[in-house]
Amino acid sequence: MNKLWITWFGHSCFKLTYADYSLVIDPYKDGKVPGLKPLSINADEVFCSHDHEDHNYVRAVKLKQKKSLSPFHVTKIQCAHDEAGGKKRGMNLIHVFEAEGLRVGHFGDLGSALEKEQINEIGKLDVAMIPVGGFFTIDANGAAELIDILKPKIVIPMHYKTEEWGFDQLAKVEDFIRLRKDVRILKANTLELTKDSKEGTVVLSYTNE
Repeated sequence: MNKLWITWFGHSCFKLTYADYSLVIDPYKDGKVPGLKPLSINADEVFCSHDHEDHNYVRAVKLKQKKSLSPFHVTKIQCAHDEAGGKKRGMNLIHVFEAEGLRVGHFGDLGSALEKEQINEIGKLDVAMIPVGGFFTIDANGAAELIDILKPKIVIPMHYKTEEWGFDQLAKVEDFIRLRKDVRILKANTLELTKDSKEGTVVLSYTNE
């Protein structure tokens, strides 16, 4: 069985790699997220949760010329970008990517609590990449409440600010990890995922390299 690699490029942008196939989620436009360097990523496919420039800059992803068959099964669940059913900021897509029985959910700019039907559609996750910074999305408390319902094996927080980068309106990741147990702060921006991966909350490190 191949391993699934999850690489974080800051904000809500991730790359999933399984065998020789890779996909990118929510690439941001150059200069759109304060403090983050321009993206330049090679991949087979690109997905966007919604049509805002800090999540939809597909030009940052150079698609491979040779078309390969994707090992990922993709489920898309529509939800609101705000607490008013999308009236303020529009709608958002949650993506669930599954390869070899490993299921990874990327929640984009989820802005409100989910309905039971949406929870059921998401199902059991090995990894949940979830926004925690508030203001534009759910905040630390909202994220923690959702995690308590979904019970994913691993949680990766995203869409927050630090001293070096991120939108000023967002809260820091510390607000979220104070609510969690078994927190690991990695010095790398990549996580190796297998069925035997350790459970808990994993904070990946943004790298300028």
